[in-house]
Amino acid sequence: MIDRVFAIRGLLLAVFVLMAGNGFMPTLLAMRMEGAGASAPVVGFMASAYFFGLVVGSLTLTGVVRQVGHIRTFATVVTVLSSSTLFYSLYQNAFLWSLLRLTDGMCVAGVFICLESWLNHRADAQSRGTILAAYMIALYSGQAVGQFLLGLDTGVMLPFVVSSILVSLSTVPVLLTKIDSPPLPDDGEHLSLRALYRTSPLGTAGTALTGVMMGAFYGLGALYARRQGFALSDVALFVSVVIAGGVALQWPLGHLSDRMDRRLVIVLVLASIGVTSLVLALLTDHLVIFGMGALFGGFVFSLYPLCVAHANDRLTASEQLSASSVLILLYSGGAAGGPLLGSAAMAAFGARGLFLFMAALGLGGLGFAMWRMYRTDAVAEEDQQPYQILPRTTPAAAALEPASQSSDDAL
Repeated sequence: MIDRVFAIRGLLLAVFVLMAGNGFMPTLLAMRMEGAGASAPVVGFMASAYFFGLVVGSLTLTGVVRQVGHIRTFATVVTVLSSSTLFYSLYQNAFLWSLLRLTDGMCVAGVFICLESWLNHRADAQSRGTILAAYMIALYSGQAVGQFLLGLDTGVMLPFVVSSILVSLSTVPVLLTKIDSPPLPDDGEHLSLRALYRTSPLGTAGTALTGVMMGAFYGLGALYARRQGFALSDVALFVSVVIAGGVALQWPLGHLSDRMDRRLVIVLVLASIGVTSLVLALLTDHLVIFGMGALFGGFVFSLYPLCVAHANDRLTASEQLSASSVLILLYSGGAAGGPLLGSAAMAAFGARGLFLFMAALGLGGLGFAMWRMYRTDAVAEEDQQPYQILPRTTPAAAALEPASQSSDDAL
């Protein structure tokens, strides 16, 4: 398994470098708009544009890959992403920047489709989980480390230039890779959203809820920290701490969910999101905010894979791969709406409105989860699918899940 991970080191390096270069852009753009006096809804609209672009790119760029191949598609979308990054520095306008964020989202979707197709092509039944874990480490560590590039923001174009350089350099390990290109993707049949909800209401609703919360945080978390009086370096640290907390708690919570009724863990996570969000909304001490931010990240990042695992517990092996693709799109759709709703809460209640909104979502989800536990019986422990940390990128990532191997075998 180690040999297979070593063989894809170039792809993992590309993910890390690209996320280091592009992962801090939401924070940087929110801070620039904040400095220009933009309202929270304006910042939220700009953030939503990115996630909408991610959905559009996920649905359309597979066709481009099918026509011209992975290498050409990857080089094209990264080139456009690098150019878009420089374009921000030329003229600051909310509408223009929203169009650029839409473009960024589509390009990043293309990057994920290409890289995840490559990774899936190199994975087998024994190495799939290891490759997925390595991919997640590269993705999140690049995103967390990249936040500290916010310190380059001195009011000039330097951070945009550095971001563009890193994004461009991410093409080097991919264009020089000796790994064979994967087969061009085929159109597959997807489980309908209605059928998926009938099978697993909590898994489906929880996935959409996670998207709303994560979209709101990524789009507005930096704005919340800034309006709480954080220095620019502390804003970057706050976002990084939330991401790090998200990575740290996923395995323990997943391990727990494999050994009991998974819905109880989902209830625990939703209740914890509600409590940590209320603390973040009501208290202003910076040390408390960092601590609660780490816990909030741990719980909210864990909710998506818990909900997917719960849905898989109630699906047949042949349904799991197509269901995962639908759930990723559902998550992305929720993420597109999250910044708009979160910014409305901030406009009404100030900076604390973001986490009052999160608390309402967490407690509302808690009520729904408890109602579903009352209405249906638990899945027997021996019938539960193993928990797996999952990327929330594009439907191409669904094929990386270990469950997808059993789905293929079932077919």
